[in-house]
Amino acid sequence: MRALVLGSTAAIAIAFGGSAFAQFSAALNESEATAREARASQQRIEQLDDQTTALINDYRANLKQLEAATRYNASLNRNIQAQQRQLERLRTDIDNVAGLQRGMQPLMEDMVATFADLVAADLPFNLEGPDGRLARVDRLNKVMGDPSLSAAQRYRLIIEAYQIENEFGRTIGFYEGVVDDDGTARTGEFLRVGRIALMFKTADDSVLKIWDKDQKAWVDLNKSYLPDVRLGLRMAKEQTAPALLPVPVKAPVKSGQ
Repeated sequence: MRALVLGSTAAIAIAFGGSAFAQFSAALNESEATAREARASQQRIEQLDDQTTALINDYRANLKQLEAATRYNASLNRNIQAQQRQLERLRTDIDNVAGLQRGMQPLMEDMVATFADLVAADLPFNLEGPDGRLARVDRLNKVMGDPSLSAAQRYRLIIEAYQIENEFGRTIGFYEGVVDDDGTARTGEFLRVGRIALMFKTADDSVLKIWDKDQKAWVDLNKSYLPDVRLGLRMAKEQTAPALLPVPVKAPVKSGQ
């Protein structure tokens, strides 16, 4: 192609002379320079287009990251606000607990006093021994004066004692012990039927007694109840299946009579 142009140029130079050839040559050089600049400009345009595309992609990616960060920060702010509200509730609860503890002390003292009164006024069963009811009353009094125990621990021990007492009203039980029979110590077995009746009999069945709440003393029980007492003892010892058990109970008396 260059040879063709040169050939054409030589032909034109012969045809038009030196002056015209110089003008044509200058125009040709200028055209080539323009073409080179156009190619360079196109390359720069393509580079700029690539850079622009890369910047746009980076911008879009940054927008997505910004949106994700904004949503994440909003979520964190909600969590912080929720935690602040929870802290406020905890502070309020702590203040209430302090007031509750001050009110719990006299309440627990009253509960222990009432527990002692209940044992004293109840049928006199399971009173003696380290696991007896009187020992339980004594332990509760000591608990109330123990500075190493928290209010919650004291309250739990008091409630456990009441639960044990509550069970006595729903069960039958037996234990061995001694009864003072007009100055004579009688050894035998006690049968407790809930809190309804507390009976006693000797091993040879010669003595059969029942606790009289009104007299607060042991009184003789009619021997006709001896088979029922025997059955009750076997039931309490789980030697026989539960069954209906006749129990001597005084008829209720109207107030004022």
